[in-house]
Amino acid sequence: MSRICDLTGKGYMNGNSVSNSNAKTKRKFYPNLQLKKFYIPEEDKWITLKVSTSAVKTISKRGITACINKFVKKGSI
Repeated sequence: MSRICDLTGKGYMNGNSVSNSNAKTKRKFYPNLQLKKFYIPEEDKWITLKVSTSAVKTISKRGITACINKFVKKGSI
């Protein structure tokens, strides 16, 4: 199961874990992904998406249909 947002395409970022002795080891910072069900009234069906919490905020602000159309036009999905 990939850890990538279905709408925005957000994935992990690389960085370092820094210990008390200042030794650095590589690590990954993963996005906060949630499985959410959204209702699309135009198609009268529910869809399940794995989206980041920032995408959930955008969907609640603009609506699911507008967000899907925007990201399709942008080429993210």
